[in-house]
Amino acid sequence: MKTFMDDNFVLQTETAQQLYHEHAKNQPIIDYHCHLDTKQIEQNRKFDNLGQIWLEGDHYKWRAMRANGINEKFITGKDTSDWEKFEKWAETVPYTVRNPLYHWTHLELKTGFGVNKLLKPETAKEIYDECTAKLQLPEYTARGLMQKYNVQVVCTTDDPVDTLEYHIALKNEGFSVKVLPTWRPDKAMAVENPRDFRAYIEKLSDVSGVSISKYSDLLQALQVRHDFFASVGCKLSDHGLDVFYADDYTFSEIENIFNKVYGGVTLTADEISKFKSAVLVEGAKMDWEKSWTQQFHYGALRNNNTRLFEQIGADTGFDSIGDGNTAKSLSGFLNRLDKENKLAKTILYNLNPSDNSMLAAMAGNFQDGSVAGKIQFGSGWWFLDQKYGIESQINTLSVQGLLSRFVGMLTDSRSFLSYPRHEYFRRILCNILGNDVEQGLLPSSELPFLGKMVEDISYNNANSFFNF
Repeated sequence: MKTFMDDNFVLQTETAQQLYHEHAKNQPIIDYHCHLDTKQIEQNRKFDNLGQIWLEGDHYKWRAMRANGINEKFITGKDTSDWEKFEKWAETVPYTVRNPLYHWTHLELKTGFGVNKLLKPETAKEIYDECTAKLQLPEYTARGLMQKYNVQVVCTTDDPVDTLEYHIALKNEGFSVKVLPTWRPDKAMAVENPRDFRAYIEKLSDVSGVSISKYSDLLQALQVRHDFFASVGCKLSDHGLDVFYADDYTFSEIENIFNKVYGGVTLTADEISKFKSAVLVEGAKMDWEKSWTQQFHYGALRNNNTRLFEQIGADTGFDSIGDGNTAKSLSGFLNRLDKENKLAKTILYNLNPSDNSMLAAMAGNFQDGSVAGKIQFGSGWWFLDQKYGIESQINTLSVQGLLSRFVGMLTDSRSFLSYPRHEYFRRILCNILGNDVEQGLLPSSELPFLGKMVEDISYNNANSFFNF
């Protein structure tokens, strides 16, 4: 019987162990998509206790606690102490067996704090006190944790109206970790609510210095901010979509649609789809002109629980997997850009596992020989960034494309303790390759190549692909 979470955790064969320990383990981390608060990095936030750093904003844990029958006051309650919330989390952990939270929790305790005990009610206070004491040390601040985990590059998620003041400050201060912005223009195409859209456009007008009264002004303002992001080191864009949009449209149509929504008129579904299609295409062309990589995260069905959404807001654990029909619209979007020879490097992330084969096959349609792995089937995202989801993504990519050219894992997290997700991914990757060698599915004579391949997927491919 293997020991839980020993040095060979997940690694089932000697070959897997060799690949991980000799090739994956010590590679630096490039976390090219996350949601860290850049202000916390620049101000080098010091966390008061383990409950604060672990449970603050973590909707993964919140969902599990609700499923375990924990009262909301111990999850998001404002009058409940950090220890009380942590105590309820510790009560929940034993019931997360076979949920990725069980692995993540103990991997973070081990790699972050050197704690090898299982978290449960009996050990909660001891672990809380030990980790809280360590959080007072300099190496456990926001910056200290990034350096502790050998993070080399972090790409945050930023709106076009953001000042990027903390990115600029970090660069000027010479922080050893590159903290780069990512262009996330979702609100510039969110025309469902005319009042909210107009308010956003007015903010965009203020920060860009462009007076926006028509669609062409909007594009000009976005271009100004796109250029500004580039000046601060941005190399990626990102879009959060429910489905892809690829409607045919004319410029005059989009001008008219903009005028309607800017004037407070609620748009039809067709008008919304046309407008989103146009803004997506124009943004993609901006990315291509700067040799950025565009990312598309699609498939989330958000804010399903109206009652709790109204009580505690968005991003609190009430989103789930959507089942929209994507293939035709995605093909149309990529094809339109490819025909104009303006298709940038692209990463496609799906949230519904039933889309794995479709998405991996779609990526193959638009590889053009200009860049290895130009169109990427992205890593398992959100509900899929666990052992089964990672294995499924790796296996599908291996069948439909070139795993060897994959740009690897990311955290997609708001937490400074999420970097062990890179280790988790690397262990799973090495285990898959190691098992193939042990079973004779891959030649043992090619272990040097496989070792280099592991290094590439862990670090080198991303470093080259994003031009870091």
